[in-house]
Amino acid sequence: MTSHLGGHVEIVVGDITALAVDVVVNAANAALCGGGGVDGAIHRAAGPELLAECRTLGGARPGEVRLTAGYDLPAKHIAHAVGPVWRGGDQGEEAQLAGCYSTSIELARSVGAHSIAFPAISTGAYHYPMNKATEVALCTVAARLSELSTPMRVVFCCFSDKDAAVYRKLARRLLTE
Repeated sequence: MTSHLGGHVEIVVGDITALAVDVVVNAANAALCGGGGVDGAIHRAAGPELLAECRTLGGARPGEVRLTAGYDLPAKHIAHAVGPVWRGGDQGEEAQLAGCYSTSIELARSVGAHSIAFPAISTGAYHYPMNKATEVALCTVAARLSELSTPMRVVFCCFSDKDAAVYRKLARRLLTE
């Protein structure tokens, strides 16, 4: 684990479904009904009640986030963030991705959360370049944390050591104590 911003931002490699945080962010698809990667893992770990609740939400567009209960996860809530599909960077992808991070923190605060864990949204099947996505994630989260009156613990949970290395390198450059 690596920490930044006075210990409020952590970078870990692991299973996001097992983290002891108040809110886990799901890299969801527009239907919010499970899929592959992080989305499928969260749905499997949370149990069938999650899918039932997601079916009542009417989906979401890129950049939008919907909040559900955490069900069988250690987390109390799941923020389902629909990231953008990478189309070269000139189709509003950066604003949509930043919206995923910013709105997730806002929703977490609205339910009294003090901790949140993010996967690398849009970097898998949606092909957002890891370096660009990580920079958006770190800068957006740092800006949101600076606006909060009470601290929040933010965990960036990476799937691999390779992904974590990107986060750590950019965090050293972008995040100051």
